[in-house]
Amino acid sequence: MSAASAKPQLRRIARQQRRGLPAWRRRRSALRVARLGPCLPALRWARRIAVYLAAGHELETAPLLAALRRRGFSLFAPVVCGSALRFAPLGQVSRRHALGMRQPVSRIRLPVRAVQLVLMPLLAFDAAGRRLGQGGGFYDRTLARCGRWPRRVGLAFAAQQLARLPVDAHDVPLHAVLTERGYRHFFDRP
Repeated sequence: MSAASAKPQLRRIARQQRRGLPAWRRRRSALRVARLGPCLPALRWARRIAVYLAAGHELETAPLLAALRRRGFSLFAPVVCGSALRFAPLGQVSRRHALGMRQPVSRIRLPVRAVQLVLMPLLAFDAAGRRLGQGGGFYDRTLARCGRWPRRVGLAFAAQQLARLPVDAHDVPLHAVLTERGYRHFFDRP
């Protein structure tokens, strides 16, 4: 089975598993990630951080955002611009995009190279740093020519790890993942 044909089924399974996590576990995981997040090794040199605004059953980022703000980081959130993402300063107001994600209403739109760290949502990840996203390819297209910078860290529940994910040539791997169980660095990849 090809990667392209396996991914839709894996997405359905991953969404079901994530939806099946009890609300108390989701809250506890988000608080644990908020405690661990400010200690990420990548934050030693990052000042501008892009982080998604959680939607649906994604790992809630509000506690992490509050912890990063208290430490003085400049925060940005993805905004869909055509077939890729740009990043807007994170303010108090957001709106829901047609794809379901919340976005800042700021008119400022920075390219991904303006941030040093991208904290990304995912449906699943594996031990090699492969990421299964929602299927729109926005992060992959946005990060395709970035090389090592910005650093790419997936935010997830530990239960979202799978043994092995299929990979397509255009898939952009993670540098690390942060779950309620801790930080896992894959390797210093481009």
